[in-house]
Amino acid sequence: MIVPLPDLAAVGELGGRIAARLQPGDVVALSGHLGTGKTTLARAIIAACGHEGEVPSPTFTILQTYPDCRPPLVHADFYRLSSPSEAAELGLDDYRDGAALIAEWPERGGSFHRERGCLAITLLAEGEGRRAIVKPGAAWQGRWP
Repeated sequence: MIVPLPDLAAVGELGGRIAARLQPGDVVALSGHLGTGKTTLARAIIAACGHEGEVPSPTFTILQTYPDCRPPLVHADFYRLSSPSEAAELGLDDYRDGAALIAEWPERGGSFHRERGCLAITLLAEGEGRRAIVKPGAAWQGRWP
């Protein structure tokens, strides 16, 4: 499914649609080149799940947790990892227990796209806006769109 994202309002709407369907154990895998809006979409999802504070980019910390969200969220940015084994070393599985994961640069952090609960989203620049290619995993069938 292709979702046009001509402006920030459209990104916020997509984030709200994802948040409304998100469950513990799910993964939202955000792929795309630098500057295509992965962190912007992650922030929209986190806000729509109920977080009211600042949402810093986890580029340097790699992981940020949002236990106040419904469902609780882990926001990870795997850009700086050199191999998926580093994600395991961070204790990612422990953070994910009972939470949903928003993963930027998922290909550097593991094989999230193979999980049943993965909503894989590739963001592409398109003129002044963006477009999202959304591929729901098996657990998302019936929940998406």
